[in-house]
Amino acid sequence: MKATAMSNFEIVAREDFSNVTYLLEVRHPLMAKAAKPGQFVIVMLHENGERIPLTIADFDRKQGTITLVIQAVGKTTRQMQQECQVGASLFAMVGPMGTPSPISHAKKVLCVGGGLGVAPIFPQARAFKESGAYVIAVLGFRNKDLVFWEDKFRASCDELILCTNDGSAGMKGMITDGIKVALAQHPDIEEVVAIGPPVMMKACADATRPYKIKTMVSVNPIMVDGTGMCGGCRVKVGDQVKFACVDGPDFDGHLVDFDDLMLRLQRYTKDEKAAHERWSDSCRMTTQGGSSTLAG
Repeated sequence: MKATAMSNFEIVAREDFSNVTYLLEVRHPLMAKAAKPGQFVIVMLHENGERIPLTIADFDRKQGTITLVIQAVGKTTRQMQQECQVGASLFAMVGPMGTPSPISHAKKVLCVGGGLGVAPIFPQARAFKESGAYVIAVLGFRNKDLVFWEDKFRASCDELILCTNDGSAGMKGMITDGIKVALAQHPDIEEVVAIGPPVMMKACADATRPYKIKTMVSVNPIMVDGTGMCGGCRVKVGDQVKFACVDGPDFDGHLVDFDDLMLRLQRYTKDEKAAHERWSDSCRMTTQGGSSTLAG
């Protein structure tokens, strides 16, 4: 199968932050013009490829580009890591999807990003700053080698608290330790926005609950069509069931059932592992056959 090149989805820039995390800047002027903080896209690498949802990490209306920060954890994201070089094209990129993040009139906001969640929290931090808020960012990584966009956040936020698990950069501790520092220094914080792995967002919500500070989180459950039809992205929020693709992805962190969310995310672990193994075997066979690129 031959991949179809589509100029609207050309990859114009790439940056590798680590051996698993990489940035793709994709040309799409209309989407860049329409995109808002908190929204996402669904991309397909090839015509018969998997549809994967990716949060918009940034957008440049003047350049007409959409920025995606991706972690190579499954078959498709690993394949994209290998094939998505500058000059290549994605087969499809649909969006912007989801409800834009509500940028409130809070005067002081804490934006929290953990790991890959650092990327999608940036547009929200910038939007709050542009709306006149005092913005404090708390970013958490495992170690200094995984840190990215530190300068970008320092340029857009009033304060930055950088945390690493091993203390190799910033303060040593978990992201909740950074939250505690921020809350101690700024008891007048009116809103917290957190994006990252579910276990991290749950910890953030638990940290702010005693203070009764409004806490919004961005969830990323299993998603198929992105229109609310399949029901795969169901999320329990209080006594209601919401669809992340059309009702979210942002919800009240104090109401999200994170235990149910984490259980649902594990549902297709075996299938994902099998798909990756088949792809890896295909890669080895193709390489042994004398070609360094994947067919199709």
